[in-house]
Amino acid sequence: MLPASPRKPVVPACLSSCLLLALFPAAAHADAPGSPITLETVVVTASAPSSPLQWVTDPSLPRQPVPASDGADYLKTVPGFSAIRNGGTNGDPVLRGMSGSRLNILTNDGNLMGACPSRMDNPLSYVAPETFDRLTVIKGPQSVRWGAGASAGTVRFERDTPRFSAPGMELEASALAGSNNRNDQVLDATFGSAPGYVRVNGNRSESDDYRDGNGDVVPSRWRKWNADAAIGWTPDADTVLELSAGTGDALARYAGRGMDGAAFKRSSYGLRFERGNLPGAWDKLQANLYANTADHVMDNYSLREPNPHGSMPMAMASNVERRTRGGRIAAEWRWQDVAVVAGIDAQDSRHRKRSGMRGMWQQKAWTRDADLDNRGVFAELTLGEERPARWIGGLRIDHAEATDLRQTSGMMAMSNPTAGHTRSEDLGSGFLRYERDHGKDWTWYAGLGHAERMPDYWELFSADAGPAGAANAFAGVKPEKTTQLDVGAQFRGKRSSAWVSAYAGYVQDYILFTYSSGGMMGDSTRAANVDARIAGAEAGVEWRLQEAWKLGGTLAWAWGENRSDGGAMPQIPPLEARLSAAYERERWSAGALLRVVARQDRVALDAGNVVARDLGPTAGFATFALNAAYRINDHLRASAGVDNLFDRAYAEHLNLAGSADFGFPADPVRINEPGRTLWLKLDYRY
Repeated sequence: MLPASPRKPVVPACLSSCLLLALFPAAAHADAPGSPITLETVVVTASAPSSPLQWVTDPSLPRQPVPASDGADYLKTVPGFSAIRNGGTNGDPVLRGMSGSRLNILTNDGNLMGACPSRMDNPLSYVAPETFDRLTVIKGPQSVRWGAGASAGTVRFERDTPRFSAPGMELEASALAGSNNRNDQVLDATFGSAPGYVRVNGNRSESDDYRDGNGDVVPSRWRKWNADAAIGWTPDADTVLELSAGTGDALARYAGRGMDGAAFKRSSYGLRFERGNLPGAWDKLQANLYANTADHVMDNYSLREPNPHGSMPMAMASNVERRTRGGRIAAEWRWQDVAVVAGIDAQDSRHRKRSGMRGMWQQKAWTRDADLDNRGVFAELTLGEERPARWIGGLRIDHAEATDLRQTSGMMAMSNPTAGHTRSEDLGSGFLRYERDHGKDWTWYAGLGHAERMPDYWELFSADAGPAGAANAFAGVKPEKTTQLDVGAQFRGKRSSAWVSAYAGYVQDYILFTYSSGGMMGDSTRAANVDARIAGAEAGVEWRLQEAWKLGGTLAWAWGENRSDGGAMPQIPPLEARLSAAYERERWSAGALLRVVARQDRVALDAGNVVARDLGPTAGFATFALNAAYRINDHLRASAGVDNLFDRAYAEHLNLAGSADFGFPADPVRINEPGRTLWLKLDYRY
């Protein structure tokens, strides 16, 4: 059984610490006053794009629903994003109906790949959003500088470079308490002087199982922590050399999987150099190296009781590890209104595993089953930089390899016909976009992009079978090729702003998973290629009625068609609208959010991706939330909210089926979302 967690006070000790720091700021810094905290309305949806197809936001701002426990949860505030839900945490991100490695995810410009064959520990499950300074999202195949295969888009979590002209300190801390014994703490401290800095940050987050709108308990408990440190040398305003290291761990109980996450151990190392303001046309040089490891343990006994009637009646564990190393060098040149960025990047990834009965798996030897490598060269050119009319284009060439080291494969553990084989692919990607400004208010753009993507670890090694006639997925699944047109416009007025973006694309050899019942052995999967068409749009508007009142709304729609087999593409999120209202005064603000999601009838039963499949049509729903924030003084802000105010019982369309281990029916049933949820958060900055 799941160990009972002790009841915690509604307001944890860290809240008291924030109050003490606010009342006695001199204890934090004896000489210089801290910069006052700015009062921002609680984030309910991302603001307008900062430039065509690019969103930039501060992930440390208070947000609603209840502040995110992982990166996928935070991304849902950006129109076009959704997540495949497990229950409480570690949802798998989906952008415009595209998931997996179609979405390139970087933290401090490095990749940390998950190790679970079913993406229980997808890359964003290792990301604590509030410990980063900036989140940048690029939608569509409209950049080539951040890695290979980003057909859906690119997500970058970044930390800024601190610079000090004299000895000083910067401090940010927050604490959150909420329903279901939710409590989070975040600390970010930087110390520095003219030659450099030391920065340490960390977070801790936990929650018990939640209750849905029907009052039923949904298995969803988690506990996470992360700690990172960096030391930097900044001899002048244009140079930085930084060495960083980090670690973390977690546990997570899942309503929709046959096993739980008993460990999510992370280790991260990085070295970064940047030099700007170089002589002549040479403007900037950037270089970084990274080494990241995810050590993940899954079991069916530490957070639940093994199901004697299920596919795993005995207490068992599986330990998987993935080490990813890589680096990047890029240089920028500028001649008047011409800008060029060019560089190279490389990445290699090693995957290994072991498994066994409770108390025995730790003594098992590791088995290395897969190696994946990529080498790339890229260049982007801008003609007319900072002019009303601009052309931006890019080209990327990659050489990708994958080696199959498995001795057995498939559900029956038969001899692997591709053992020791290596696949090698040469892939090309590129884009061309035109942007036009009309005065200070209007901008419109149109871009055509093409991305070729090597099948990832999950597509090559997780499926039980490959295309018809192929020995397995490793031998038969082809690289995926996406060609997409993106168009859009943005208006920025004194009292109102609006934006719209639309896309239409053709995906050749889309990698599709199909599911079939495996009886006592569970479901079996087959990975194959189909051709597909995709289309969709997002839009947003914001209107300031008066100085204090602001109204806003966003809309996101995605569509997909399987051109090879006919019918809809699976795992496409339904039409979603968000309407918000905010009232802002000098020291406080209040807001409301209405989220409306349409019914989804376009489904492909028993088809999906390595994480989830379509379970059938879903009903539409609407939820309502309220929030408020108050700036207590120049350093301390309090924010609070209630999500799902009317305690609606509802489930997202992108959702795993509830596990029979927790009393769900044997037939696939979606996992309901949390019912009414209250939260209170304090933010301190000095």
